[in-house]
Amino acid sequence: MSSSENDPNSAAERNSQAAKSTRLPDGRPPRRSGDGWTYGSDGKKHWGLNGAAGLMLVDPERGVLMQHRALWSVEGGTWGFPGGARDMGESAVEAAIRESWEEAGVPEQDGSGIEILETHVLDLDTWSYTTVIAKTLRRFDAVINDPESIQLAWVPLDELDDYELHPGVASALPTLMELLRPHL
Repeated sequence: MSSSENDPNSAAERNSQAAKSTRLPDGRPPRRSGDGWTYGSDGKKHWGLNGAAGLMLVDPERGVLMQHRALWSVEGGTWGFPGGARDMGESAVEAAIRESWEEAGVPEQDGSGIEILETHVLDLDTWSYTTVIAKTLRRFDAVINDPESIQLAWVPLDELDDYELHPGVASALPTLMELLRPHL
């Protein structure tokens, strides 16, 4: 952990503190074209007018980058992959990379330094969530870039079940691990 992460005045520490609140923080970035609620064919409310996507980023030496989600967010307090709403005209891969960069500072904004391995789509007819499975090609140091994260951690694959996972991640994890297995 860098010394700036321990500094109570650092941006990462301020963002982490804001994420521990149950109130939506002040100064949220402007709304994007995909921000908003919609309903899936399951009858449940889902975030992302154009669907949503997340990045399951695997570092072969450290595990999967996990985000401890802000208490005020959907399923707050659980662990998931960095991700969020897709913008209009944005592919799922583009959205997953953008969202991960916005929330965790990784990978590079252009997606360099990672290899896309697989995708998995939860298709609810009128809404979908795409998990983009990718492998790091070099070491990335994640940093809390916005108040959507309480904490970021590289979690070994065999320890994922030890975390209180977002229900969507928990239900998809067996399939995601099966898709990832040939690439390990």
